[in-house]
Amino acid sequence: MATIDIKDVAGKTVKSVELNDAVFGIEPNIHVMHTVVRAYRAGLRQGTANTKTRGEVRGGGKKPWRQKGTGRARQGSIRSPQWVGGGTVFGPHTRSYAFRVNRKEVKLAMRSALSAKLADEQLTVVDQFAFEAPRTKDAKASMEALGFDKVRATVVIADDDVNTFLSFRNLENVNIIPVSAANTYELVDNKQLVLTVAALERLEEVLA
Repeated sequence: MATIDIKDVAGKTVKSVELNDAVFGIEPNIHVMHTVVRAYRAGLRQGTANTKTRGEVRGGGKKPWRQKGTGRARQGSIRSPQWVGGGTVFGPHTRSYAFRVNRKEVKLAMRSALSAKLADEQLTVVDQFAFEAPRTKDAKASMEALGFDKVRATVVIADDDVNTFLSFRNLENVNIIPVSAANTYELVDNKQLVLTVAALERLEEVLA
């Protein structure tokens, strides 16, 4: 069973903890991780782009000129695609880009992401931040003490840790999320993943 050091906000090691191999010790499934990340990003797309076909463009009900005898090409409507102001052929229409992923795959992808972070030495566990009040200066000092002030980091905290969330949210290179919102994309889209002990325990409880 793998172990990891737990640090305080000053960057000092206070103790070690054993990690659940079912969550942090598996062989990462890259294919499933890729599928889940694609599904997450696809779900974020608005899909509101829309164009009008020739049947939706206003006007064009009358035939521009008679079929024969004018010397010009036959035309049936001034709203045909070849006309300026006409309809669009094969243009985008409002749609949803979301697609379904099985819940077992979602959990496997998260376990794979956490295992990969541990194997790459990009996982840090902090005892707790325990800010008495929201203060961005203290949050920045904590990241500097941990050595992550110049890297893009994701910090996962307990759902009820409001002061920590408010303290970190304005830091440019830090993505702060509650553990209930943790997903594969957020876990891998960084150079360093920081978990509080409360978040670590919750992830092991849900994913084990």
